[in-house]
Amino acid sequence: MAVRQTSSALQPPALSDAYPMANPGYGKRTVPDQLPRTRTDFTLLPTRERYVAGFIDHLPEGASMSVKQLAKQLPLYGQQAISSALTALSVAGHLRRVRCPVGAGDETRWVFRTFWSRTARDNEWWTTFLATETTTAQATPEAPSPTPNTPAPAPAPAPAPAPAPTAVPQQRTPPPGPEAPLAPSTAETGPSPAYLALAHLGRNEHRLALSADDCATLEPQATEWLARGVSVDYLTTALTAGLPAAIDSPVGFLRHRLTTKAPPQLPTDSTASATTTPAGRVLVECTECGTPGPPEALPDGLCRPCRESHSNETGNSPTAPTAAPDIKTHMANLRNLLKPV
Repeated sequence: MAVRQTSSALQPPALSDAYPMANPGYGKRTVPDQLPRTRTDFTLLPTRERYVAGFIDHLPEGASMSVKQLAKQLPLYGQQAISSALTALSVAGHLRRVRCPVGAGDETRWVFRTFWSRTARDNEWWTTFLATETTTAQATPEAPSPTPNTPAPAPAPAPAPAPAPTAVPQQRTPPPGPEAPLAPSTAETGPSPAYLALAHLGRNEHRLALSADDCATLEPQATEWLARGVSVDYLTTALTAGLPAAIDSPVGFLRHRLTTKAPPQLPTDSTASATTTPAGRVLVECTECGTPGPPEALPDGLCRPCRESHSNETGNSPTAPTAAPDIKTHMANLRNLLKPV
C-alpha cells in the first residue's frame, strides 16, 4: 500500500476554463457517498499521484479523462508518467475505467467512462457499485449530459438516436472501403480517424514515429479497432501503454500490438441482440492495458498480467521470501538425518 508522505505535495495547476469535455455520455463520473474535501486528501499517496489525484478531483462531471488531455494540463509529467499515476490511483482505490452499454437491441453501443472517488474504496465496494451501475448506465443514454454547444437538441428527447452517428466513431461509423478513404459521409475529404490517430503517435511519443507509408500500412488494422466500437483515445492508449525503452521498428512494434491487443468483436446480428440486453453489465477496463472484463475479474482495476507486473515493480512478492527459509530448513534437516551415527 502507499506510504504516508511527510513532505508537502506539489500543488496541481488551477483548472482551466478551456479544459476539454468528453463527448456526451463519456468522461469523468463521480461516485456517490464521498467524504468532504479536506487538505489531507490523498496524503497516503506518493507525490506524483497526489498531484494527479488533486487535479482529477476538481474536474467537472463529463471532463475528458484521456492520458493525452491530462498530460497537456499537467506539464510536470508526460503521458507515460500520467498513465503510471492512473494505474497507481486505480490500485489505491480511487478510480475505475469502464465500458457502459447504452441503448437496446441494434441501437446498443458502448460508452467509455472513468469513475472517480476521492475516498479510497476497496475491491468489494467497487464490485458492488459497478454491479448496480448496470441499470443506471442503460437508463442514461447520451441525452442526459448535453453539451453547451448544442442548445437546440436539448428540449427534444425523441431524436436521441440521431446524435449516435456523430458522437464518436463508435460501432461502425466509417464504411470499410479499402480504396475510398475520402468518402466518410461527411463534407470533409481528409485522412480517416484511424490514419490520424497513427500519425499523431509519433508527435506525442518519439519512439513511435511513423512515416506516411507506415500509417497507410497500419490504417486497415486501426480502422478495424474503431469498427469494433473503441474510441480513438482507447486506441491511442492501448498502443502507447507500457512502451519499452527502445523500439527498433515502430511499424513492426505497432503491427504486433494492433494484432495481439485487438478488442473483441461486438455482436451485431439480431440473434445476438437478445444476449446484449441481459449481458448489458458494466465492463471494467484494465487501467494499464485496456483489457475489458467483469469487475470481479479485475481487482484493483487491473487484469492479471498487469497486476502481477505491478506487484513485481512495487516489490510486493511475498511468496519468494517465505519459501526460501522453508527450503533451507528442510535441506538442513535432511543433512542431519544423513550424518553417520
